[in-house]
Amino acid sequence: MTIIYVAVSKETQRWASDVGLTKHVYKLGFAEGADKKAAEAAIAALNEAGHAGASDWKLIKFQPVEGVDEDAAYARLAKRARMADPGYYPHLKGARGIFKIKPTDVEAQLLVRRAMDDPDAKPTKSKAGDVAEYLIHNALR
Repeated sequence: MTIIYVAVSKETQRWASDVGLTKHVYKLGFAEGADKKAAEAAIAALNEAGHAGASDWKLIKFQPVEGVDEDAAYARLAKRARMADPGYYPHLKGARGIFKIKPTDVEAQLLVRRAMDDPDAKPTKSKAGDVAEYLIHNALR
């Protein structure tokens, strides 16, 4: 079984903000396993390797999935969010799966979901968990 996870790095967010991407960048990744230990091991591997020039990756959310192709998931998500090109940004050091997120897109999707349950739902600010849910949902669609 495979897990899909979303991680965040303050170092990468600071760098992305400095180069004009945005501070809202997140890592979508895949790892073998089916539980939180597998996700934590994947994050530890990111930190050890200095993935995308950062060693402070933190797990936001993970979800077990079956039969998901990593390249296809990245392509599906790239229709909704911009993936940072590792060839264009040398700081990323070949790291795939770093996505630039527009908070307004996350908030709009969150509002629509809430409005389906409660017609009087009001807009709210998105949190890291909401962003992770947005990324995973759109990658698996």
